[in-house]
Amino acid sequence: MALSYTTIKVSKKTLKQLDELKKRFGSKTYEETILRLIEEYKKKMIEEYFGIDRGRITSFSEEDRGEDREY
Repeated sequence: MALSYTTIKVSKKTLKQLDELKKRFGSKTYEETILRLIEEYKKKMIEEYFGIDRGRITSFSEEDRGEDREY
């Protein structure tokens, strides 16, 4: 399947920021830079939503077993 491309309009300010990120990331193209930003955003969202209880949850112990509890 051949790739198809499109053009997007961005301000000169946004282009300058993309140029800076492109250099910082060592990307060859703007597409690589944008894809990296998308992946970093996804990772951040996953960590934020699935790590919500990080630091508040402890490991289960033998005392946590249901059959050992008195009701």
